[in-house]
Amino acid sequence: MKHGIFITFEGPEGSGKTTHSRLLRGFLRKKGYKVLHTREPGGTLISEKIRKILLDPKNKGMDVSCEMLLYMAARAQIVKQKILPALTQGKIVVCDRFTDATLAYQGYAGGMDLKVIENIAGIVTKGLKPDITFLLDIDARAGLLRTGRSKDRMERKSILYHNKVRNGYLSIAKKEPKRVRVVSSGGEITLAQEEIRKRVLKICR
Repeated sequence: MKHGIFITFEGPEGSGKTTHSRLLRGFLRKKGYKVLHTREPGGTLISEKIRKILLDPKNKGMDVSCEMLLYMAARAQIVKQKILPALTQGKIVVCDRFTDATLAYQGYAGGMDLKVIENIAGIVTKGLKPDITFLLDIDARAGLLRTGRSKDRMERKSILYHNKVRNGYLSIAKKEPKRVRVVSSGGEITLAQEEIRKRVLKICR
């Protein structure tokens, strides 16, 4: 049984997911909440090893189905080992990426069947869905410029691909407006974070 609150951050490359998720973690801990902050792919020993395979630029020939299944494998491990236990303990779980990322990247941008992805996600997450998802929206090209020169395998994909990722995310937000909150991340960090905190506190009360 899930008793805690599950919060995820999504968005194109360079949208500030890690920054905002860390800021929210610090804010909530100061408020006295017990928080697990983690990321995808990663968060466990096994998942971090899978992350290295996925993001290694040397693996540029990776098939999209292989890519999707590796992301799902990493997710299966962190859900079982970290996320579900924390939620059953009543903690707030803040995660940098979750299933929406697979839909946006391997589905909308990579061309995989969305239903196939959703079905596999249902198995690996045991039906778990975030209580709220913050979609940090930014122009794909502007986001990639933020990532710096040393780009990983996913960041090295074409601007066309990254535009599809962004549009995919926006499509998800339109389908699930109650869960997915679109936050502009092209401006001041403090303004976006203030909006995020207000939304989260409403859920926590």
